Amino acid sequence: MRRNGGRQALRAPATVAALSCVGALTAPPAGAGPTVCDYPTCTPGIKSGVVLGAPCDNTTYYVFGTADYNVSFATAPGRLMFCGSPRRYEPRWFRAAPMAGVKDENSECSQYPQYYVAQAPNGLFLTCLAQNGHATWVRGDT
Repeated sequence: MRRNGGRQALRAPATVAALSCVGALTAPPAGAGPTVCDYPTCTPGIKSGVVLGAPCDNTTYYVFGTADYNVSFATAPGRLMFCGSPRRYEPRWFRAAPMAGVKDENSECSQYPQYYVAQAPNGLFLTCLAQNGHATWVRGDT
């Protein structure tokens, strides 16, 4: 009787360890964004109700916002804006160039006009910029 109980006691920790490993292998990646997104409407993290020229706090990640019907008098409702810091002054909301959705940093952007903006899956602000004959998505906060 003791022998059987001993085997069961040994099996329990092994079973728990095996189940823990399986759970770790199947867990979804944290913070995963859309795999295909070519428009602002599918871009995560866009703030609503921002006011053109008002102070903002982050010029690197999740920098996009839209004007609200009842908040912004200086721009059309739904207009895309970004949080920027011109000449390193205090950041504020500016009108954004047309947005191409979610794109990968350093990937090709030749199908978009130069200076279009996008957001990387991790929220990084990107701009389409042509350099040395290649158009790529580069950091927009520099």
